[in-house]
Amino acid sequence: MTTLHHKPIKKFGISGQISSDYDLVRLRFEYDKLILLQMKLSGYVPRLDIDTDFTLSYNSKGNYFEFELSIYGIYVGKKKSQCIMGIQGNQVLYLPQNKQKESLSESA
Repeated sequence: MTTLHHKPIKKFGISGQISSDYDLVRLRFEYDKLILLQMKLSGYVPRLDIDTDFTLSYNSKGNYFEFELSIYGIYVGKKKSQCIMGIQGNQVLYLPQNKQKESLSESA
């Protein structure tokens, strides 16, 4: 029997350019939310014990920042993913009941 913490890990990510340093923090937060939503819709939840990777470099010729963001998750199924916040070590962290209902109504 395979438990959730022994399932294969999949990398979800996004890369791109950000033109202003004023937007770095806000866009990083938005990209995190976007990837997590993509994961949930695909039936995955994040492995919270694996750090999110965010790399940033400045391209002085183009005057912009290049970034790459990666979040790691495991497949739990589309229905279960709406009730689980993530996996931490050998623990499944469930969303509070009211958040579960909000999440399920948003995906309907």
